[in-house]
Amino acid sequence: MTTLSTVSPRAVARAGLTAVLGVNVLLVTVLYATAGASANLLITVGRLAGLYGALLLTFQLVLVARLGWLDRRLGMDRLTSLHRWTGFTLVWLLVGHAVFVTYGYAESEQVAPVPMLVELAETTEGVLRAIVALVLIMGVGALSVRYARRRLAYETWHFIHLYSYLAVLLAFSHQIATGQTFVGSAFARAYWWTLWGAALGAVLLGRVLIPLHRNLRHRLRVSHVVAESPDVVSVHVTGRHLDELPARAGQFFLWRFLTRGRWWQANPYSLSAAPDGKSLRLTAKALGDGSAGLRRVRPGTWVFAEGPYGAFTALHRRAPNAVLIAGGVGVTPIRALLEDLAGHLVVLYRVNSNADAVFLAELAALAHRRGAVIHLLAGPPSAAGAYGPLLGAASIAALVPDVLERDVFVCGPPGMTRAALDSLRRLGVPGDRVHAERFALAS
Repeated sequence: MTTLSTVSPRAVARAGLTAVLGVNVLLVTVLYATAGASANLLITVGRLAGLYGALLLTFQLVLVARLGWLDRRLGMDRLTSLHRWTGFTLVWLLVGHAVFVTYGYAESEQVAPVPMLVELAETTEGVLRAIVALVLIMGVGALSVRYARRRLAYETWHFIHLYSYLAVLLAFSHQIATGQTFVGSAFARAYWWTLWGAALGAVLLGRVLIPLHRNLRHRLRVSHVVAESPDVVSVHVTGRHLDELPARAGQFFLWRFLTRGRWWQANPYSLSAAPDGKSLRLTAKALGDGSAGLRRVRPGTWVFAEGPYGAFTALHRRAPNAVLIAGGVGVTPIRALLEDLAGHLVVLYRVNSNADAVFLAELAALAHRRGAVIHLLAGPPSAAGAYGPLLGAASIAALVPDVLERDVFVCGPPGMTRAALDSLRRLGVPGDRVHAERFALAS
């Protein structure tokens, strides 16, 4: 039975992250003040920027570690967004560190900034490594700007992003060699070693050890492949001890099908049926090379799955009844939630035409068994890309008169999701009762 949350798990996670970061900022500031500030204001500002940058770098590692507790409460899309904006802040802090320290020493030595930087790189241990780390981080940051990111294949962007781990190691070695608070205090050294160790350990645990353990334990293989429509395909996966896999309806995995042409591709596909402890089903629309190739995956193919991920689950329910709004292939997690959620459910299924309604027969059967109501909203978007009155505030209010008293789960194409969320805001549905998630990869 679904347990309703009296306190938002998302709010708890956000408050926890904020508190941890705030306490560490205070501690880093105290440690620096105890070690003694420089007589030169520019050097003091630069060193503080570097320390805050180092702290934020460890925070970044935690955000991308794919830790289950955080992911189930915030969702990978929110963690990715937080990682992105934190990353831009990190770049400015590290640039400020380099600029202020260089200008501070140049002022003290009465030389130009560029010769001063060259001299520091040549004579001070760790500075050259820090310069390389800064260049790497700036490069990754530049490629993470939305304009650049959209023009790179995920695999290419992911490979480039791996250089940030090299930057982390170089930055840490610089801090060990020259960091004033690091070399001047046993307590500060213990603090920074613990902080870096915990952050790198979180990445190792979440990104390597847990996925390896689960895949060795469950031994996933393709059972069969089903064409749900001309452009939608489902893959059924079986394995061992699947009842021990902590997957919930509404979540997704990063799937790798271990064939010659696909083993290096990781694609996020949500579960289209609630986990039953015996098999898993993923469903995808042919939107790219990865999803289009699913039709050619053969039964018996080994599967490496990372996850489960996602906060689009019953964990966040605040009301006894719910509305499930689906669009296109976004119906896949909605179909799983219809099978899993308790209470009275209403499904609003937005499609361009009746022929596009994937899983309609399954939805109808589940609705009959659960006493749920399904409304199929068929019609093409307008020329402007709007989803029209079918998901407008008036339509939702007419179809679900008690919508203000329900949780609302929304999943579909970005335009449809924005339209639905805008309508829900207009109706005054409380924000903590609206649940939407974009399946994004935090790298």
